Amino acid sequence: MATPLVIDTDPGIDDALAILLALASPEVDLRLVTTVHGNVELAQTTQNALRVLHLAGRSDVPVAAGARESLVYRQPERAGHVHGEAGLGGVKLEPSPAVPDARPAVVVLAELLMAAEEPVTVAAIGPWTNIALLLATHPEAAERIGRLVLMGGSAARGGNVTAAAEFNVWADPEAAQRVLGSAVPTVLVGLDVTLPTVLDDDGVARFAAAGPVGATAAAVLQQYLDHARTTYGTTGVVLHDALALTEAIAPGTLGTVRRDVVVDTTLGAGRGQTLVDRRAVSGSPTAVDVAETVDSAAAVEFLVARLEALARSRL
Repeated sequence: MATPLVIDTDPGIDDALAILLALASPEVDLRLVTTVHGNVELAQTTQNALRVLHLAGRSDVPVAAGARESLVYRQPERAGHVHGEAGLGGVKLEPSPAVPDARPAVVVLAELLMAAEEPVTVAAIGPWTNIALLLATHPEAAERIGRLVLMGGSAARGGNVTAAAEFNVWADPEAAQRVLGSAVPTVLVGLDVTLPTVLDDDGVARFAAAGPVGATAAAVLQQYLDHARTTYGTTGVVLHDALALTEAIAPGTLGTVRRDVVVDTTLGAGRGQTLVDRRAVSGSPTAVDVAETVDSAAAVEFLVARLEALARSRL
């Protein structure tokens, strides 16, 4: 049976790609998308999630809006320079006929978790504010998460928004520390494995040629492609969120090691840094499975083949 899946997200170009990947994967049953502040403001991330689902013909998937801001300090800046001011690279997707659930995301998520008859995988690919709020306000529901897959942080290299910090953790370090300090079974997918995993022009061309959905996804990617080339010096799109979704869909895609991880929540230059204790494998109940190895070529092929199939199914 397909694994129940929730995506917590701040679309965002790579978030949109991750949502499409989940919808293209029969191994999972996407039951809810919750939105959070992050790449752009909450109202825009929510509209973007609705429109991406509609693009794929899945307006039936419910969407619930979550936290507008970080837990303690406001997020210093958004990422419009990366994702476009509206979050999808300047591409205007068709509005969805669906509307978001009127209830807060944590309430909708808690209700889904408590009603589920089997463990639910939650993939958090934006700032982790909603997950921290769930842990604080509905701990009994959080205990029912089968697997929490987080995109964020970095185990052995610097950051991408500051010298120390990755964007999702930097956006709300206090939330990140709360989430990483919980006992929920967690996989941390950081920059160590996402930055080497690059979707090149040939891969984009494959799903762009498969149908209108693929062509639209390729158009959305263009601004992100330009940013990746100038910022990272890569030959294509870095698959941050889609790689985390690949691990959520196909557990074991990434090689992981149990590590203790804490977040720098001070207000200095290290704010938002994930401090991963790489001295030894941890037996602590709050240790997380830190992704340390990846077959990048296989991960890219997984994404491209799935998006090709999704595009063809929508012809």
